[in-house]
Amino acid sequence: MFSEHRKVLLGVAYRILGSVTDAEDVVQETWLRWSQLPEGHADDERAYLVRITTNLAIDRLRLAKTRRESYVGPWLPELIATPDVADEAELADTVELALLVVLETLSPLERAVFVLREAFGYSHAEIGAILGRDEAAIRQLAKRARDHIRERRPRYDVDRGERRAITERFVNAAAGGDLDGLTALLAKDVTLVGDGGGKARAPRNILAGAANVARFLVAITTERGISRFLEGSSADLTIEIASVNGGPAVVVQADGRTVAVFSVVVADGLIQTVYVVANPEKMSHL
Repeated sequence: MFSEHRKVLLGVAYRILGSVTDAEDVVQETWLRWSQLPEGHADDERAYLVRITTNLAIDRLRLAKTRRESYVGPWLPELIATPDVADEAELADTVELALLVVLETLSPLERAVFVLREAFGYSHAEIGAILGRDEAAIRQLAKRARDHIRERRPRYDVDRGERRAITERFVNAAAGGDLDGLTALLAKDVTLVGDGGGKARAPRNILAGAANVARFLVAITTERGISRFLEGSSADLTIEIASVNGGPAVVVQADGRTVAVFSVVVADGLIQTVYVVANPEKMSHL
C-alpha cells in the first residue's frame, strides 16, 4: 500500500524541498513512522501519509534554509529528469526550475500550502487538516503565496515546442562560437545564475546584460571552453537537449556522467534568464 503512494509522497516532498536527496530521506522517514503504526490506523491512508510527509518536509526545509545561507554562490534546486508527455504536463509545470527558484523565497509554511493547493489540488480544508490549522488561515497563506509567485514567476509565452527550438538555437550559437547569433537570442537585461556549490566552476555572482552573458557562454561552451570549464578534463564530451524539470535543457555529459545543465527562461521570443547547474551533487538523478 505504501508503494502505491510513494510517487505522490516524493512529489510533495521534492516540490517543498527542491532537493531529491532530502525528499527521499523524508519519504523514508515517513515509511518508518507508518510501519510502526497498527494496521487500519488511518481511514484515509494517502491523506495520512501526505500529512506525515508534508510536516517532515517543512521541518527539514527550515533546517535547509539555514544551511543554504552559507552556500558558496547562488543556490539552485537539485535537478530531475522529467518525461515529456502530455498527460504529465500539468505536474511537470510545477517542477519547472524557474518556479522552484521562486518557491525558495516563500516561508516553509507558504511553500507547503502552495504545493498542496496548486500542484496536487487539495482543498483549503484538506490542507488545514494536513497542517493542523483552520481553513481561514490556510486561505490567507494560499493567497499570500499565490500573489508572491504571480509577481515573481517568469512569464512564459511560448509553447514547449517553440521553447525547445529556441534552446536548440541557443546551444548551437554558443557551442559554435557565434557571439552575434547568441547575443541576438538574449534579452538586453538577461541574467545568468550559476550553481557550482564550490565543487565545480560556475560564476559566484549573477551575471547581467546580453554582452556579458553571451561572452561567458561562448567562452565555456565551445569545445575548448568546456575542457577549461571542466578543469582540463579529457573526457568524451556530449551535448544534448533533454527534458529536465519539465522543460527542455542543455545537458553536458563527460564519459556518460552529467556535469552541467543549462536551462533557459523564454519570454517575448528572447531568453530572459539562463540557469547553469554544475554542482556534481545535484546531477545524480539525471
